[in-house]
Amino acid sequence: MYPSLETIWNDFGARLKGFIRSRVEDDAAAEDLLQEVFLRIHTRMATLQDSDRLESWVYQIARNAVIDHYRARRPLQKLPETLSDPHELFPEPDAADQLALSMRSMVDELPEPYRQALILTEYEGLNQQALADRLGISLSGAKSRVQRARQKIKDSLLTCCHFEFDRYGRVVDYWQHCCCCGEQSANSANS
Repeated sequence: MYPSLETIWNDFGARLKGFIRSRVEDDAAAEDLLQEVFLRIHTRMATLQDSDRLESWVYQIARNAVIDHYRARRPLQKLPETLSDPHELFPEPDAADQLALSMRSMVDELPEPYRQALILTEYEGLNQQALADRLGISLSGAKSRVQRARQKIKDSLLTCCHFEFDRYGRVVDYWQHCCCCGEQSANSANS
C-alpha cells in the first residue's frame, strides 16, 4: 500500500521546496515547480514499484521537473550563472567521489583474506586468475574471496547510508545514517 499524497506532502514538502529552490531562480518558480512535482506524484503513484524507494522516486520526479522547467524556456535565454556547470544541477560525480574515498577505509577494515583480495583486484588491477596464482589458491577460491569482500563492503554501505541512483544505476546522492561515509552530500546537508 502506498502512502497518501498528504503523508508525502508532510514528509517531503519542505525539503523538496528547498531542493527545488536551490536549483531555480526565484521563490515563485520554486513554488510552481513544487506544485508540479506533487501533481506528477499524484498522477504517477501507480508507477511506484517499491514503496521502500519512495524518497528516491520523489526526488527523481523533482529533478525531472527542474530539467523540464529549463527545457521549456526559450532556447536563447541565458541560464543563470549558478547553472553554468551542469555538475551543479546533477551532482553524480560528487556523490560517487565521496563514496570512493570512504570505501578505501572500509576495505582496510575487512578481514585479511578479503582485504587482500579486494586490494589486489580493485586497486592493483589483477584479474581473478592472477589473484589465484599469486595467493596459491584455486580460481573459484579467488572468485569467492572477491565476491565476499564486495558483499561485505556493500552491506556496510547499505547499513550506513540511503542511496539514490540514476536510471543507469549510478549513485547520484546519498544520505548518511552514520559517520562511515565521510562528509554528507550537498542535498542531505541542505535538507
